[in-house]
Amino acid sequence: MIRAALLALMLASPALADESIVSGLSQNRVSITADFVGSEILVYGAVKRDAPAPEGSPLEVIVTVEGPATPLTVRRKERVAGIWINNASVRVDSAPSFFAVATTGPLSHILSDTENLRFNITIERVIRAVGITAEAEKAGEFLLALLRVRTQEDRYRVLEGKVELTEDTLFRTDVELPANLIEGEYKVRIFLLRDQKVIAHQERVVGVRKVGLERFIFNLAHQQPLIYGLVSLVLAALAGWGASAAFRLMRN
Repeated sequence: MIRAALLALMLASPALADESIVSGLSQNRVSITADFVGSEILVYGAVKRDAPAPEGSPLEVIVTVEGPATPLTVRRKERVAGIWINNASVRVDSAPSFFAVATTGPLSHILSDTENLRFNITIERVIRAVGITAEAEKAGEFLLALLRVRTQEDRYRVLEGKVELTEDTLFRTDVELPANLIEGEYKVRIFLLRDQKVIAHQERVVGVRKVGLERFIFNLAHQQPLIYGLVSLVLAALAGWGASAAFRLMRN
């Protein structure tokens, strides 16, 4: 009797929603030209469900944009005999050239450490995941210095509350890309969360490429460095001669 009542109750209860992401980007390709001053990516989408949304646990959204990773060395300056010199250093195997994370709320409230460790969502986890050299003394201080410098350079951003969520279904956010972008693929990741746990995620890619004169100069410098150097010398000489001639004409 009790078993039959429980079965009837389960059948009468609405099924839990299986939530997935349907997303889009305003552009999937960014062209760097001679007058490039930055760009902007609109990330938008909707939550697809096959049943009513669960009650009691609000939906949260996190969007990350990650640029190509490069190795680098973080150095610490110390003053010795009145002179600032490079003292200790730490080698970072790989750090994103650009990273932005936009959220619907404070990261500490919507994302657990366990999920962050699992999906490498924050910039701290992205760098730690590829391994800042752990053998270095006080490696954490070097990591904080790297984060501070790149945040000041507008390469790393935390945009809490920047994702707009409408009726627990539609979301959107704008991520500005700086002018000092490097070429490569930029990963756009979208996470849905409930109770600080990731319930769905999706990844898309934005390609960043130099075009026109920028592409020609870049290819020439990397593929024909000797010719690039000679052309640079000739252009510099012509520019100097032209400036000198213009100055003489102005004096006369």
